[in-house]
Amino acid sequence: MPLIPRTTNTSGSTPNSRTPKARWVIPAASATALAVVGGVLLWSPADEADAAASPRAAFSAVAVGDIAEQCTKSDSDCAHPKTAALVQRLDPKFVLTMGDNQYDDARLKDFKKYYATTWGAFKDKTKPVPGNHETYDPAGPLKGYKSYFGSVAYPNGKSYYSFDQDNWHFIALDSNSFDSSSQIEWLKKDLAANSKKCVAAYWHHPLFSSGEHGNNPVGKQVWKLLEAAKAELVLGGHDHHYERFAPQKSNGSASSSGIVEILAGTGGANPYKIEEVQPNSQKRITNTYGVVKLDFTDTGFSWKLIGTDGSTKDTSPSYSCR
Repeated sequence: MPLIPRTTNTSGSTPNSRTPKARWVIPAASATALAVVGGVLLWSPADEADAAASPRAAFSAVAVGDIAEQCTKSDSDCAHPKTAALVQRLDPKFVLTMGDNQYDDARLKDFKKYYATTWGAFKDKTKPVPGNHETYDPAGPLKGYKSYFGSVAYPNGKSYYSFDQDNWHFIALDSNSFDSSSQIEWLKKDLAANSKKCVAAYWHHPLFSSGEHGNNPVGKQVWKLLEAAKAELVLGGHDHHYERFAPQKSNGSASSSGIVEILAGTGGANPYKIEEVQPNSQKRITNTYGVVKLDFTDTGFSWKLIGTDGSTKDTSPSYSCR
């Protein structure tokens, strides 16, 4: 039976955004097929055909950065209790935090007083990375961060690590030390050893951003390595807004063989303004607290930005792994 290509609508895209990939669907008229062969009834149910054409999510994860301000639930303006409640309702397989987990200096006593009372509810399934605020701890850079998260954040004694889930390989990186040759050499070896089809990486300082901090070139070398390894997705925070980009190369040129970036600094810190819209930026949302819910299959991914009011603020195209 024929397959019909269908493209996904990308509301909010700019003229520089890439045309989304086509997806294939079974025509409704041929969704169910019945035949009698040798006296045996053969049945091809519609839901099986649809599942083959558009795979359902194998698992979901939540991702966000810039989370716990020094406030509690008793303060009606405090946002991180609300984003934490949202994560609990979504109940993802695991949680990715993209740095600046605790403000302002990420001391252990602050982690215990603020972050632990909200986002600590799912600490056992959180896969964190540090941001710049974790380096401000008077006790030493990343001291409170390491003490609070322990081996979850330092599984191999380093502030960067990787893990697998189904057909996906996830790489958690410390963008505070991208100038470290040891982290770069580890990343090269990790990518070379990976056997999974799909690859996602996350760190704090985004290479591309239309926000107040703007583009941060610290991640360019890492992006090139991921690009060469045919990675699909990069997640970041640092700027306190939400933004999604069309696939692009490390030099900012749009390319179907590039990497998709999601920026989500919406976990609870005060929102930032959009300053200068970058090429390939498809959607930008500020003055909104919420989390990114990512749906992963063995062959691709998509996501939604969900606000603390429970409503969907943005829906992505569907992407296939390379």
